[in-house]
Amino acid sequence: MTHKRLSDIVFIIQSRINSKRIPGKMLRPFADSTLFEIALEKILASSLIPNENFYVSLYDDVLKDIAREKGINIYHRSEKSVSESSDTRVVSEWHNKLDYSYFVSINPCCPLLQVATIENFVRHYLDSPYPGAFGVRRVQNFYWDHEGKLITTYPGTLDTKCVEATFEGAHCLYAGSMDRIGQGIYLGNFEPNDPELYQIEEKETFDIDYEWQFRAAEVLYKNKDYVLND
Repeated sequence: MTHKRLSDIVFIIQSRINSKRIPGKMLRPFADSTLFEIALEKILASSLIPNENFYVSLYDDVLKDIAREKGINIYHRSEKSVSESSDTRVVSEWHNKLDYSYFVSINPCCPLLQVATIENFVRHYLDSPYPGAFGVRRVQNFYWDHEGKLITTYPGTLDTKCVEATFEGAHCLYAGSMDRIGQGIYLGNFEPNDPELYQIEEKETFDIDYEWQFRAAEVLYKNKDYVLND
């Protein structure tokens, strides 16, 4: 794998209005703003990410209007892309339409994710020999599989500080190769270092999927200086 160049990477946020679990989530009032606008402003505030490399993948006109006001490039997403959830070639249909070799995708449902963290992820990816990267958080806990078999090693105590660490998807930052998306491979084959795991502070990875998470995240965001620096 050759060294990646910043100019070879498209930075992309995908968004839609028709969220099934929280209708209108992206534009619902959130801490005197919206999740969509908070995410856009973070990328625009970055001193590392070039504005010309920043795209939003959108289907809804109301989201496109906001992006236009902020001068952000728009990839006009198809209705099929918005409805699809499993075929990465459809969900990320921009993979063979935008002239870049790699992508970094940012989840707009993680309002506590910091600009510095995004930039550190990008710097690491630029220097990485691997084509894919997946933001994860470190966890020390007990886990069982669907048959009730303990996956983590039992250390002889219930003190989780003694449990061997595992890593779970943080679902806030992703990176990969445009060509591999065309092969139906989003981040990698999910073997060691394919994708490479990139550890992110748990506090920043609060992901909003349900109503209670939306309300809790707003409280955390309003107190983010305390939450993130505690």
